[in-house]
Amino acid sequence: MNKVLDVNGLKVTFKSFDGDVQAVRGLDFYLNEKETLAIVGESGSGKSVTSQSIMRLISSPPGIVEGSIMFEEKDLNEVSEKEMESIRGKEISMIFQDPMTSLNPTMRIGRQITEGLIKHQNMTKKEAFNRALQLLKLVGIPDSEERIHQYAHQFSGGMRQRVVIAIALACNPKILVADEPTTALDVTIQAQILELMKDLQQKTGTSIILITHDLGVVAKAASRVAVMYSGKIVETGTVDEIFYEPKHPYTWGLLGSMPKLDGSKELLNAIPGTPPDLANPPKGCPFVTRCPYAMNICEERNPEYTTISDTHKSACWLQERLAPDVEPPQDIFIRREDHAR
Repeated sequence: MNKVLDVNGLKVTFKSFDGDVQAVRGLDFYLNEKETLAIVGESGSGKSVTSQSIMRLISSPPGIVEGSIMFEEKDLNEVSEKEMESIRGKEISMIFQDPMTSLNPTMRIGRQITEGLIKHQNMTKKEAFNRALQLLKLVGIPDSEERIHQYAHQFSGGMRQRVVIAIALACNPKILVADEPTTALDVTIQAQILELMKDLQQKTGTSIILITHDLGVVAKAASRVAVMYSGKIVETGTVDEIFYEPKHPYTWGLLGSMPKLDGSKELLNAIPGTPPDLANPPKGCPFVTRCPYAMNICEERNPEYTTISDTHKSACWLQERLAPDVEPPQDIFIRREDHAR
């Protein structure tokens, strides 16, 4: 597969009165054509900062972005702001976290969709309006001819999210960054939005980066997963490798916190402790203070990646040859038929 995005050594630091907060600490990942890469992790792990870095939305000051973000042989960290404006919204689009606040309450829906079409596609107002109608129908908005003249407050949460997706897809972007696109929605609407995104990807060939903390969403929508913790990617692999052959204790913790579908009423397993202070991150493994399998070396040195397969790697000292043999908790594994649901 051809790569449409290749990120290497990405670091994002925010200057503050309490010191430099290292929100992202050296990320390496890539996105292939027509695939969905999920970046998962609990709140504060650096997922949204990563997505904003790709879109060049980190203000400087206070943010400092280092590393390379290669898109079509261009480093997005090196291009001018004018050139980035021609890429943002046209080649790379973003669905922001909250559909309730992503839309302008003072503008009609139709105008919000046509703005990008007029700017990036050089369409006339009439052409852009007709394209906006097509997009509303494409994302499943009923009575589009009437709805296109309405305001955001006249739409439900699920319908607003569909409008946000229509705006993001207006210019047929090569990459769609979806930052927690289903967080504010109930489970029924969430399932509809995920099906919509998969259907649109098949029709348009767009590559998707899905930012989420919900592993249920990952199982439904992604083909490959990067597990992020404390500003670092600690494990990456295909969906099957992460769900059925996880290697990192943090991934085990995330899987263990998922509710089971077998009808049991046991309490959810929470990962004990709190994430480290990124203004003063540990010199060793970032998960060391919360890991029940931590060894002395975990406090002293950050582990390198161990290659499990061509698509699977994990940054954990437990993968070293001399490490003790530790098996993951058996209650973290879900049945493949539950995954398929």
